[in-house]
This record gives sequence, structure tokens and C-alpha cells, in this order.
Amino acid sequence: MSSKKNNTLKLIPLGGINEIGKNMTLLEYGDEIIVIDCGIGFPEEEMLGIDLVIPDISYLEKNKEKVKAIFVTHGHEDHIGALPYVLKEINVPVYGTRLTLGLIENKLKEHSLAKIKLQCVKPGDKVKLGSFKLDIIRTSHSIADAVALAIHTPVGTIVHTGDFKIDYTPIDGQVMDFAKFAELGKKGVLALLADSTNVERPGYTMSEKVVGATFENIFGSAKGRIIVATFASNTHRIQQIVNAAVKYNRKICVSGRSMINVFSVAVELGYIKVPAGTIIDIDQIQNYPDDRMVIITTGSQGEPMSALARMASANHRKIEIRPGDMVIISANPIPGNEKLISKVVNQLFLRGADVIYEALADVHVSGHACQEELKLIHTLVKPKFFIPVHGEYRHLRQHGNLAQSLGMPRENIMLLDIGNVVEFTPDSCKITGSVSAGKILVDGLGIGDVGNIVLRDRRHLSQDGLMVVVVTISKDSKVSIAGPDIISRGFVYVRESEQLMEDAKEVVRKVLDECEDHQITDWATMKYKIKNELKGFLYERTKRNPMILPIIMEI
Repeated sequence: MSSKKNNTLKLIPLGGINEIGKNMTLLEYGDEIIVIDCGIGFPEEEMLGIDLVIPDISYLEKNKEKVKAIFVTHGHEDHIGALPYVLKEINVPVYGTRLTLGLIENKLKEHSLAKIKLQCVKPGDKVKLGSFKLDIIRTSHSIADAVALAIHTPVGTIVHTGDFKIDYTPIDGQVMDFAKFAELGKKGVLALLADSTNVERPGYTMSEKVVGATFENIFGSAKGRIIVATFASNTHRIQQIVNAAVKYNRKICVSGRSMINVFSVAVELGYIKVPAGTIIDIDQIQNYPDDRMVIITTGSQGEPMSALARMASANHRKIEIRPGDMVIISANPIPGNEKLISKVVNQLFLRGADVIYEALADVHVSGHACQEELKLIHTLVKPKFFIPVHGEYRHLRQHGNLAQSLGMPRENIMLLDIGNVVEFTPDSCKITGSVSAGKILVDGLGIGDVGNIVLRDRRHLSQDGLMVVVVTISKDSKVSIAGPDIISRGFVYVRESEQLMEDAKEVVRKVLDECEDHQITDWATMKYKIKNELKGFLYERTKRNPMILPIIMEI
């Protein structure tokens, strides 16, 4: 291997580029790799039955012995969710701040992973790992304890913002460390990787304090129970709900598995402060008058199995929506979830609740930087090269345009795809190849066993249904002795389509007769002929294409 002096620095994104979520980036120098973030993506509409999506880590598995550590910028699922799956294959130390590690620890317990080394860091810390020296930098986001990373390498310094916004009045009073970004900019930064989620929005993201003021107004005028749905991980938002509840002398009940998990960890570690006696168990709700209750719950995205959706459809075991309830949906719809949320809002109104959502009041602010905040970071850091991350292609493109408007040469802006290998020298940055990258689908306990073909079959079944044709053939004479029997699932209702079924059987009989005449005894050929003839017949009669499964039995 060449001496380290001649080594280039490689950057390889395995997720979080041209997509929202699934964030994961590798930095490789010589025989050392560090990983930044390790998140999940959420399944798209056409991924039927899929629970979550994780990055393809085959490149990491091939280079297992090089991997030194995983650094996590904050505790959101799209940054920590894939850790249990990755750590089962590659057991390396995980570095993160206190709250982030608290949430990771919970996750590892669920997956029975005990022997993982968790290294706690705090803003201002420096970490040395082989050729890499890292500065941990305080930022603001919708979860407490979010950080950016400055990675000093022999080739130059890479700054990764993580997810961030600029909040001059943060809930915890911990303002982003602008001085550190400016200091890095003065010394010289080789490349900046920055959050692109909100790049299409002009101006500034509102401070989280705005939501607190809205909550106080709503809580002050509400006569009945208040139910607030928000992201479980938004600790600052939850703190403000707690503050408003305490101010108006209301008890708090927490509902939804992920909300209970995050809330417990955040309270235990001191990131959410709740006066003693404020929290009550869900079974005690009936003991308090409606005007003394606040319920904090999951379901701000209308997820069908979430606590709020179950309340809205009267399927929740403990909480029933009734007239006079005030429901606040304190979140923005993730693209694609608008219909789900709309359905839940309609159901809540039907049950007599008053519903407040973002269109009606300032009950949500984003955790991501808008254009003016991004400009500030670019101006402070003054990078030689820029790689937009955390966004779909349109976001990356717009962020590239923003960097160009600030004077960065177009050729120094790299719009990447996952799997691209970018090589840096102190003066250059170019894509030199690619590695295996993509989506690994998790369905129940199966990881990666559902691929494109299985998804295609699921789509086919969901659209046109299934027809099973069973034929019994004599072992000796190879002649059909029973059947054909036809079973239909999700195609037509058999009792009302008896003629169609009889005609379909006739088509199969003709195929079997032809096979006998031509002495075709090969099962594969017989199945192929049955499938083909039946497919043409059914399409002609119904204009549908069910999946056809011929089964041949020999006795």
C-alpha cells in the first residue's frame, strides 16, 4: 500500500442523498474508515408490507477491519435507526451526545445487543481516531443535543453540519457555536456537507419559542381535555407542552410506545424537566376533570397504528375522543403523508373534537435551516468545495445554486448520488468511482429477503388478485384424472362468476388435451401453457391480469 502521504481522502455517501432519511456517510483515509450517522428511511407507498428501509452496507462489510467508529450527530430515527442492524455485522464504538446515546441504548436493548461500546461526547470535545481528529460542535435542531462535526484529516478539514437550524432563543438556552464555525473558516475548510431539507424556503426558520407562546394561548382558553400529537423525538416541543400544562395546572399523560420511550429517557437524563406529581398513568385519566388533563401522544403523521389514529377511529383501548376535546397536531406533514393526516383530522372533527393544525396556528416550526441560515453557515465556513446532503435531488440542486450565488465556483459544487466515491486532495475533489449502495428492505424479522421481484409480486397481487389452478395427473399414464379446480383470491367473487370459472376450466382442459395429444409430460411446459392460455382468456373477458399459479399433482 502507498505511504500515507500519498493517500487521498475518500468520501462515500451510502444514504441521505437524493432521498429524505437513511443518512449515512463514510470517510476513508488509508486503512481507516469512520462512519457519520446510521439512519433508516421510511417505506414508499409502493413498498407494500415493508416496515423500514436501511442502507446497503456491503462496502462496509467488505472493509470491516478498517472501520474505527460510528459518529452520530443526533437522535432522530433517520440518523440512528439502522444502528442495530449495522452493529450486528460490524461491532465498533458508537460516539454521540448523552441524549443520543440514551435513545441508542434503548434501541440496542430491544435488539438484545449488549456488547456495544457507547462513547459519550459533548459539544467542545475533541476526539482522535487514527488519522482523524474530530471537533464536536453545538448546533440547534428539533431534538436536544444535536451536533455538527469538523473532521480534521491529513488532506484537509471536512465540516458536516448534521441536521440543524439557527435558533437564537433555543428552549435549553444552548445557542449554536457560531464562533467555532468562524474559527474553522479562518483556518481553512476543504469541504462542507450541509443539511438541504429546507433550502427551498426563503428567510429564517422561526424559533421554537414561537410554538411555546401558541401553546400557552391555546391552553389558556381550552375548556376540555387537550391532546397534543407531535414527533416523539422533539424534546424541545415536549418541554413546551409540559411548561404550558404546568402553567395552567393540568396533569400530563403520555401515550404511544415511541413517545413513552423517548419521554422516559429524556426525563431520566434531564433533557425534559417535569415537576413531581405532574405525570399520571393512562389508567388514572378518569380520576381528573377534563379541564385538568393534557395527553401527549404519537400520530402527528396520521400513521394508521399510532395512538392518535386509534383514538380518532375509536380503537384506542384507554382513550376515547369526545366532544369538547381540543386536539393539536404539532407537526408538518412529511411529503406523502398528507392524505393520512387529513383522514385523521376528519375523523377527529366527526367525533366532536376541535382540531388545531399548522394551517390554523403556529403549532409547529421546522428543525431545519432556511436559505438565510444556510447562507450564514456557508459564509462562516468558507469551504473550498461543497457537497449538499440530506435532501432529494431538487433540494441538493437548489442548495448548489445557493452556494453558487454566494460566489462558489460551479465546478467546486458536487451533486452526488449514494455509492459515489469522491476523492479529495488538498486542491481537488472529484468522483472517481462507485461502490455498492441502495435500499435494504426490512419486513418483520426479515432483512433484505424482500427485493424488487417480491415487491412486484405484492403489487401484482394487490392490483389484480390471484388464481390457483390445481390439476391431478396419473403417474403411469400421464393423463389428467382430476380437476382442473380453480381457486380465486382477490380476482372475482366466485359465486357470482360461475360461468367465468366454468369457461376458465374449459380453457385448462383444452390445454391438457393438447399436451396429451402431443405427449407433453414435462410439468414446466404444461404449467407455462396453462398460464399463457388462461392469461389471454381472462384478460379478454375481464380486462384484468391476475397472478396465475398452476399446481400439478401426480398420483
